[in-house]
Amino acid sequence: MKPKAYLFVFDGLADWEPALALCEIRKAGKYEVLTAGHSREPVVTMGGLKLLPDIAIEEVEPRDTAIFIVPGGNRWEEGPDQKLAELLRRLHAENILIGALCAATLEIARAGLTSGLRHTSNAKSYLKKMVPQYKDENFYVDELAVTDHKIITASGLGSVEFAREVIRELGIYSEAVTQMWFGMFKNGVIPASMR
Repeated sequence: MKPKAYLFVFDGLADWEPALALCEIRKAGKYEVLTAGHSREPVVTMGGLKLLPDIAIEEVEPRDTAIFIVPGGNRWEEGPDQKLAELLRRLHAENILIGALCAATLEIARAGLTSGLRHTSNAKSYLKKMVPQYKDENFYVDELAVTDHKIITASGLGSVEFAREVIRELGIYSEAVTQMWFGMFKNGVIPASMR
């Protein structure tokens, strides 16, 4: 049985943010890519795609999980998601890779997972405004994506950087191939060997 790569899905998720990462995870052939929602009821993404979650988050088994990705979306600005926060803390305690993009970084902070770890978001001021209990500003890094102790955080503008961090953390490609991939998708640089 392959380790599972989960995407948390919900109404209004920013469907483009995890797309490159999911594509590379699936192409690697080492992981089963699945969706997890609050239930198995269909959700509609920000882009209008209707998705049917494979499982409910209560069914996620840390021992079978390679990565759990939480995309951005307006819902994170509406307040905390206790069920998701509990799952994120459980996964982190089991040393499972967690990725969060854009406003989903608010839930990482609410779950207490930025404590003592380098992290990023849409802005330090955004975290401080949206998460009153946030006190980890000394660990905030002004970069598009940051990884520390199995937590990948990314700005809403950093989906390519997020995918690069996922590729590195899961060991999908060598560092040289990862850099070549990043050059292509971030800067449009086609390597001479591929021309």
